[in-house]
Amino acid sequence: MKTNRRNFLRTAAVAGAAAVTAGSVASCSRREESSEMMPEVRLAVMAAHSQTFNMCGYRAPALDKVRIGFIGLGMRGPGAVERMAHIEGVEIAALCDKYTDRVDKMQSMLIKFGMPQAKTFSGTEESWKGLCDDPEIDLVYICTPWAWHTPMAIYAMEAGKHVAVEVPAAKTVDECWQLVETSERTRMHCMQLENCCYDFFELLTLNMARQGLFGEIVHGEGAYIHDLRWDFTYDKNGYADMWRLKENVRNGNLYPTHGLGPVCQVMNVNRGDRMDYLTSMSTNDFAMASELGQLAKEDPFYAPFADRKYRGNMNTSLIRTASGRSIMIQHDVSSPRPYSRIHLISGTKGAARKWPSPARIALGHSWLKPEEFAALEAQYTPEIVKRVGEMAKEIGGHGGMDFIMDWRLIDCLRNGLPIDQDVYDAALWSVITPLSEWSVANRSSSIDVPDFTCGSWELNKPFDPNLAEGGNTKVVGIQGSSNQLEV
Repeated sequence: MKTNRRNFLRTAAVAGAAAVTAGSVASCSRREESSEMMPEVRLAVMAAHSQTFNMCGYRAPALDKVRIGFIGLGMRGPGAVERMAHIEGVEIAALCDKYTDRVDKMQSMLIKFGMPQAKTFSGTEESWKGLCDDPEIDLVYICTPWAWHTPMAIYAMEAGKHVAVEVPAAKTVDECWQLVETSERTRMHCMQLENCCYDFFELLTLNMARQGLFGEIVHGEGAYIHDLRWDFTYDKNGYADMWRLKENVRNGNLYPTHGLGPVCQVMNVNRGDRMDYLTSMSTNDFAMASELGQLAKEDPFYAPFADRKYRGNMNTSLIRTASGRSIMIQHDVSSPRPYSRIHLISGTKGAARKWPSPARIALGHSWLKPEEFAALEAQYTPEIVKRVGEMAKEIGGHGGMDFIMDWRLIDCLRNGLPIDQDVYDAALWSVITPLSEWSVANRSSSIDVPDFTCGSWELNKPFDPNLAEGGNTKVVGIQGSSNQLEV
């Protein structure tokens, strides 16, 4: 058959189209078949687990006296020691830090206030094990760099101690499961010290939500937006061995719990609802690498940090729950923005918002007037705030929320009550970091969120901020202190 020009052109066009299509398919295939980043995270999420004992609602034997050992006396530890000394039934039993001068300083404070001297453990990286092994300690309070949180918490629980651990409680999915499984096996409480759950407006909105003011909760938002660079992260005299700066090579939401904890409590996550899946996105780093490069030119101390790749300025993570609610959590500690935790609650009948201040409530299209807000605040202020709120403001700790947190933990332990934030909350709120890292590394793909309750979330009961039980632990003064307080 003769091939004319028209047939040739038609044949060439079809062949060309096929080649383009094949190229496109090949290109798409290459993207789809490209290597998954951080596959160990997804595999850890998929691993099978079973619950051996439900720690939610668990009532450990009551402790009339709570003997506390503190590990880490740098940033957060000293304030915790001082606050705990204001609570009835507390004994400051032991102090630990690898830096001996920090231990000596806290011991001097106890002597100054006329309190018994505590046992001391210091001088080495392993000194903390001696504290955990001490049979005369009931609660280990951990305020160390993040990498030590899980190993110390697990060791302490294995030694028969309840644990209170600063945020985040864990850094990896596996560490989260280790905390859960150890707590269940030993039946020792593990509370993450998420102080923002005890801020006054967060407790107010929690009580409002529990009593139906907002209707069905639809959406929540939280954040940690706090420019830490010059006063903390880059400061040679700030975090020991620059550990906080070193954490910033991880690209995700590195510090989700402040904003997430209060929202989860409002939504009864782990106690009637659960997280289903997450997706996360980060901006580029527009600050840290260039700033540290400039610092390295001026001071050779910063040279090891000048050639590293740092997390993006802003991370935004979105979570969907099994009940169809959504949560947005943001993290930005390297942009010149005013401090904000956001804290937004949106329901079918109303909404609440704080950050920026002032805190506001809406029951319709507009925010309530100040006098209307004040009336609702008087009506819905929970009993825990009525009981110790004003004294907490005097004693301090982020405006008082740190003290309310500490007081509530001790009150639960002394009365044999379930703790407000259990090990499942510690694991869930902490796991957001590695999940967000995986999602960012994989073009914001979604990833399932592990159910650390192994299904018990459907029957677990929320805690009551109105102190139906307990609330009888006194707040006391310290000899030589102006805070001579008692209830």
